[in-house]
Amino acid sequence: MRIYDIIDKKRHGLKLSREEIEFAISSYMNNETTDYQMSALLMAICINSMDEEETNDLCRAMVYSGDTLDLSELKNTVDKHSTGGIGDKTTLIVAPIVASLGCTVA
Repeated sequence: MRIYDIIDKKRHGLKLSREEIEFAISSYMNNETTDYQMSALLMAICINSMDEEETNDLCRAMVYSGDTLDLSELKNTVDKHSTGGIGDKTTLIVAPIVASLGCTVA
């Protein structure tokens, strides 16, 4: 499998398979795919979008590309994700509110 072929496929508006998405993420995380190649793939995705299955596969590939914690033993566990961005001011407000309602905030 080659990242070039995956970029070209999405550039033509075709659906990516779970295996292609997982390959793109894992090869990028292993520094086998360059920043400009990932940028090209993301631009193709932005222009041609992804269906629900592709979006789900992308989210799963990204989640499992790093370390994960099993918090299933904790009662009413919730999480609020952030992409980092400029500054995360939402968590400062949301986390205490949700915790005051009895949830464990990850």
